[in-house]
Amino acid sequence: MNTQQPRVRIQTEDFDLGAETHKLRAGDGGVGAVVAFVGTVRDSSHGQQVSAMELEHYPGMTEAAIEAMIDAAFARFDILAARVIHRVGPLLGRDQIVLVLVASAHRGQAFQACEFLMDYLKTQAPFWKKETTPAGAHWVDARDSDDVALARWGLVSHNAGA
Repeated sequence: MNTQQPRVRIQTEDFDLGAETHKLRAGDGGVGAVVAFVGTVRDSSHGQQVSAMELEHYPGMTEAAIEAMIDAAFARFDILAARVIHRVGPLLGRDQIVLVLVASAHRGQAFQACEFLMDYLKTQAPFWKKETTPAGAHWVDARDSDDVALARWGLVSHNAGA
């Protein structure tokens, strides 16, 4: 496994799924499964057309929070590597937003860890989202709190009022 690659990247640039997968498994012959999740910008939200979105974060704080959740994934699941790439800044419909990659010896652990990380990103990661709709631009809570998803992992929402 290539340990020189950062586990968390927050960036404005797009990412390449194939290249990132190759880097994640480079040099580790024990990898028997890689699970990837790619999230993209939808053209609608809550029944309204969305022409664009903008994502913001607190540099340093966001990366640290995601690093801590990756540490939790390593403690819960038998995985060999994990990486999260999340884009910020202006995005258009169909743009890639987030990539979660997990490598393990067996697929079950990789699937579970990937879902665990994605549930965390959707509910707890400190991102802020502005959607542009025909009614104008407005900020929405990017942390779609889903207590059922968190409860599945024994976690409690930290989004008071969300």
